[in-house]
Amino acid sequence: MSERAAPFYCPYCGDEDLRPNDEGHGAWECGACNRAFQLKFLGLLSRGVQRADSGGDHI
Repeated sequence: MSERAAPFYCPYCGDEDLRPNDEGHGAWECGACNRAFQLKFLGLLSRGVQRADSGGDHI
């Protein structure tokens, strides 16, 4: 069984003081701004990865 992915910072205030929340899978709480949020993986895009460059250097 794999561990859940942890966010690196709060999406609201940017602080790194995060803890898992008891609301369920993917729920986190921020100790700095006192907000709770939930992360959810939606899936892979059907178009896949597309390269934006044409192989040359752009400045």
